[in-house]
Amino acid sequence: MAQLPDTLCYLNGEYTPLNQAKVSVLDRGFIFGDGIYDVVPVYGRKLFRFAQHLARLERNLGKLRIPNPHTSDEWLERCRKLIAAHASEDQMIYIQVTRGVAVRDHVMPQGIAPTVFIMASAMKLPSAQAVREGVACVTAEDFRWERGDIKSTSLLGNVMARQVSADAGATETILFRERQLTEASSSNVWIVRDGAVYGVPKSEHVLEGIRYELIRELCEQEGIPFALQPIDAAQVHGADELMISSASKEVLPVVLLDGQPIGNGQPGPVFQRLYSAYQGAKAAQSRA
Repeated sequence: MAQLPDTLCYLNGEYTPLNQAKVSVLDRGFIFGDGIYDVVPVYGRKLFRFAQHLARLERNLGKLRIPNPHTSDEWLERCRKLIAAHASEDQMIYIQVTRGVAVRDHVMPQGIAPTVFIMASAMKLPSAQAVREGVACVTAEDFRWERGDIKSTSLLGNVMARQVSADAGATETILFRERQLTEASSSNVWIVRDGAVYGVPKSEHVLEGIRYELIRELCEQEGIPFALQPIDAAQVHGADELMISSASKEVLPVVLLDGQPIGNGQPGPVFQRLYSAYQGAKAAQSRA
């Protein structure tokens, strides 16, 4: 078994080496996947769009009726301490809140303290080759539950969806529900048609990625038309450009889908502009 790292983490009020952190087997996150999580990028030891991530954390806690255990300042303090303790300049901060520990029962128990876990890890961005040449993806039916808008720790559906592309040697699995685009296993999906960027509207089937608003802002900055509308499978396969976005992928061009080229089979000009603008947004925040 691979040795677990001994980097510092936060668990229920204490800072401890990650390989020594322990939770109860009756924690509802372990038993039911009854919790939420968020992942915040860190560039140059500075949290990127932290306020937006905290706002999403708050919304998701509300959807599961879990009280927010910390104020914004307390979350910031804990995250900054872990960032300072980690060796990497660029990191990912993982935050998880479960309902807490209780005797196993499907009914949501009242009056228990949430379990809070935070860890830092080194940022693993796509390779320069992936950015330069693009990546391959495959498609699958979206067989997950009906509340994809909740960033739940119950990720078995996403794990199974991602394995579809892993088995095919591809980077991501792009999902469709009755031939309508939803998202990828751990990314949002964007198409480009006639120089405009299109994504699907926010719904119960789509996680509200923080990059949703960021992509909109970057398009506005670059003068690229942007719209959210239903997108079917034919529009995805016939797009001029196809992109995926997430905290760890940033924005990444897809040049092959199910073995067939997208557009001319190379990263397109809209991607190039958005990627450059994304790097500029990172640099601007790092200087702030």
